[in-house]
Amino acid sequence: MAARTQFYLNKQDAKWKGVCAGIADYTGIDVLWVRLGITGMTVIAQQWWLVVAYMVVAWIVDPKPVGLYETQDDAKFWQGVRSNPKRSSAEVRSKLRDIDRRLADMETHFTSRNTQLANEIDALR
Repeated sequence: MAARTQFYLNKQDAKWKGVCAGIADYTGIDVLWVRLGITGMTVIAQQWWLVVAYMVVAWIVDPKPVGLYETQDDAKFWQGVRSNPKRSSAEVRSKLRDIDRRLADMETHFTSRNTQLANEIDALR
C-alpha cells in the first residue's frame, strides 16, 4: 500500500508534469496559488534554479497512485497529518474518547434496570 504521507506527483490534476499539483495536494494549498507562486518566483524574482528543481522533482518523484484517498475528507485528513502530526493525533484521540464515552453511556443504559423499558417490552408480548 502506498504511503499517504508521502509526496507524489499529481498527474490527475497536472498541467504539465504534476509537480505543482503534487505540492498543492501535499500541503492543501489551492493549486492555482502554487502555480502562480512558482511562476512568479521564476519570472519576477529571477529564480531560474526553480526550473531545474522542477525538472529534477518531476524526474525523481513517483506519481500519485490512483485511489490513494477514498474521499475528499480522507485527503483533507492526511493533509492535516502531514502539516501537524501531533495535532492530528490529538484530534483522533479526542474523537475516540468521545466515542468511548458514548459507548459507556449506551452500555449503562442497556445494562441498568430500566423498569419503564421492561414494562414496555412486556406490553408488546
